[in-house]
Order: sequence, then structure tokens, then C-alpha cells
Amino acid sequence: MSSRSKIPLHEIKYVLLDMDGTLLDKYFDDYFWEHLVPEKYAEKNNTTFGKAKEELFKKYKHHEGTLNWTDIDFWSKELNLDIPALKEQIRHLIEIHPHVEDFLKMLKKQKKKVFLVTNAHYKVLDLKFKKTELGKYFDAAITSFEMGYPKEMLEFWEKAEKKLGFEREKTLFVDDTEEILKTARKYGIKYIIHKAKANSKIKPKLAKEFTHIFDFKELMK
Repeated sequence: MSSRSKIPLHEIKYVLLDMDGTLLDKYFDDYFWEHLVPEKYAEKNNTTFGKAKEELFKKYKHHEGTLNWTDIDFWSKELNLDIPALKEQIRHLIEIHPHVEDFLKMLKKQKKKVFLVTNAHYKVLDLKFKKTELGKYFDAAITSFEMGYPKEMLEFWEKAEKKLGFEREKTLFVDDTEEILKTARKYGIKYIIHKAKANSKIKPKLAKEFTHIFDFKELMK
């Protein structure tokens, strides 16, 4: 589905953007949770990488879609590992997707209100903003921890609207998670786009119900 013809940017006043997978390459996060954490967990618990991965994936699944899911302090306690320190170790893998900065510069030039809305923990947001310097493009950034709910829940959007003051009818939201997009649509956000290429190293997954982009240049004139 052609995104440019579907999204009338001139009618949009507010742009809400997800961080991981949308603006930043999700390879960092996938590598971290699927390789580095199981490796360290296996060492700590004197088990094999395979068994560690199996055990961890069960734990991940159990907390998916909750505030615990992206709470690195929770995972530090749960796994008895220093998660923030491990993230710091591989911070060189944090990369911005192509044309993201060009898109953000264009939005600023067009005087749009630009907000970051993320499920990421505020410590992770801080780490990634320091590494990428993307923070300067946003009017505000909010996390699910601040709102008290993950983006998968309508309560997140109620609180986000009060905090940021966007108008649903004039808002564009871009995210790489279909479940979150469905909640945003249910809440009444008018323009919704699925960022299909979340991890640069794996094949993109297309959301059936939403207009998608692979690259932000598709939204630029």
C-alpha cells in the first residue's frame, strides 16, 4: 500500500513516533535479549546456551505486553544480571534507521509537534538518546513507565493525550508493533503507519491491516 498517497502530511499537526524498531534498528534489542542475555544467564547458572534461551523465552513470553516486559530493573532482579551494564557493553550496536533524521528535520521545518512514545524503560531511552542524539528533534518524550501502562493498553493513550495535548483527528502515529497500532486505532488516532522493517538483519513482517513503510523516505516529499 503506497504510504505517501494515504497520508496527507499537510493535514497532520502532531506526529507520534515509537523508538525501537521504528526509529532505531531493532537488531540491537533482538541481539541483546536473544543472544547476549542467554549467554550471560547460561554462564551464571552453569547451564547450556540452548537451555538458558529456552528458560528465558518462557519468562519473556510470560511478561510480554506488561510494564515488566521492558523494565530493565525488573529483569536485573529476575535474572540476577546487571542488565543496564550489559546494554552499555554493546551500545555501539545502537543504530538509527536510514532517513530517520531527514524525516525528523522535515517535520521540524514544517512546524509539526513531534513526540516520542515508547514502551522502553527511561534508562534505556536515556542510553539511546545519548548514543544517537535524536532527542533534539522531539517536543517531548514519554515512556510507558511514566504513564503507568504499556502502549498496548487504552489507558496509556488516555494519559498520553492529557500529557502531550495532541488531537486524535490530526495525529500520525508510526510503530513497528501491530498490537500497539490496533490499540492506537481503537483510541481514535486517525493516521496510522506500520514500520515494517524493524530489524535490518531480518525479513520485514507486513501488518495486514495497516499502511506500511519500509523506510522513512517513503513519507518525504
